[in-house]
Amino acid sequence: MMTAKYVKQKVAEIAACKDDDESAHSAEDRLFIEVLREIAKGEIAGGPGSSEPWELAQEALKTLDIEFSRWCA
Repeated sequence: MMTAKYVKQKVAEIAACKDDDESAHSAEDRLFIEVLREIAKGEIAGGPGSSEPWELAQEALKTLDIEFSRWCA
């Protein structure tokens, strides 16, 4: 089960590698896909320690505040 705490950790990892544009951008893409897949399962809300879908999305979108070059070849 994915939690907002887990997503925050991934955002911090992306921030830590922001000087490597390619790595940061790839990690951001992977995080977005991972969060969307988790939300698409429809099994997020409910148990202790779980997060609402909007919390996961809100945390993941914080990567957009991290400055690094985003481009695709």
